[in-house]
Amino acid sequence: MRPDLIIANATLAGHVAPMDIAISQGRILDIAPSISSDAPRNDAGGRLLTSGLVECHIHLDKAGILHRTRIDQGTLAEAVSETARQKAAFTTEDVYARAAAVVEQAISHGTMTMRTFVEIDPRAGLRSFEAIKAIRRDYAHAIDIEICAFAQEGLTNEPQTEALLATALADGADLVGGCSYTDPDPVEHIRRIFALADRFGTAVDFHVDFDLTPTGSDLPAIIAEVQRRGWQGYVACGHATKLSTWPRAQLDLMADQLADNQIGIIALPATDLFLLGRDAETLIPRGVAPLLRLSQKDVVTAVASNNIFNPFTPYGDANLMRMANMFANVSHLARDADLALAFAMISELPARLMGRQHAIAVGESADLVLFDAKNAADAVRRCASALAGWKAGRKTFSRTVTVLDGGK
Repeated sequence: MRPDLIIANATLAGHVAPMDIAISQGRILDIAPSISSDAPRNDAGGRLLTSGLVECHIHLDKAGILHRTRIDQGTLAEAVSETARQKAAFTTEDVYARAAAVVEQAISHGTMTMRTFVEIDPRAGLRSFEAIKAIRRDYAHAIDIEICAFAQEGLTNEPQTEALLATALADGADLVGGCSYTDPDPVEHIRRIFALADRFGTAVDFHVDFDLTPTGSDLPAIIAEVQRRGWQGYVACGHATKLSTWPRAQLDLMADQLADNQIGIIALPATDLFLLGRDAETLIPRGVAPLLRLSQKDVVTAVASNNIFNPFTPYGDANLMRMANMFANVSHLARDADLALAFAMISELPARLMGRQHAIAVGESADLVLFDAKNAADAVRRCASALAGWKAGRKTFSRTVTVLDGGK
């Protein structure tokens, strides 16, 4: 079979010397030190080539609303109430425009897989959901998007939401998500979200334990439902910042339970750092889930963006490399192995959490990104730029390397 494209002289994980990658009909045809072909060639110049990055926790529907809201206290409660106030006025066209801007940024930074939450409740109805379905369709050439039908405002306090979630799950949502800390009855909230997942045969993704109070974790209730329903390997939990307040012995006990039940933990450093710890006058806590320790206990861990330009996170550019760099900084990572793990937390680990393949190997889809870096650790250290991307062998973006002008 004749290659359609050769990416030459690329550094790949697991290979000592640069390699050539031959691509045919959207898949990797061959990997070798030198591939002779008259197909078009892209010279990687010895730089790092990886599978596409994986954004496993983002909110496209409420991105880009910062200019419509106010931030007086910078707290989670304020962010929730401000967004709830705004989303009643969201239109499908408005959500589409704001989401498209973020998706295009994400693509330009090397993201090729994304799980986005979409708030579905009496305020938003199904308008945002319709917009994100259109985004998923229109950008499928460059990125795979999963839609999580999400109950941000609770369930027991808003019974109408449950029927709306079911409607979305029957009409194209890929999975269901809950937010136990906004519900007056967190345990019942968790039970109902799992019941929907059971009914539609989907994975579950929770926002959970988003505070710095050591007591009152909802993780045991989630673990109990996983065990009762046999949902191992189909559950992720975002934030989980309570874990950062626990002593090592308590954390390790929970880590063992999370690993045994194949429950993934996702840290969202930009949001977690911005919203938490504001009541501390000194020694302000970092409040980011201790993913390094969890990983050492075989918990599947990931780092993600969460929010972009809204009261939850009033900045951002959908750059997962920046998230990995931020996480490494606040987690005191310095060794190459730990920085390579931080890179894995925005690539192969969230892919595993989402049940997806993520490898550069013969026969796999040619979903590839070239970074201006020597290796994964170097990429995280320097927040390396993504220079080009190919989705199923088709180039989706490119960026030139900066060259200084003038001088001696």
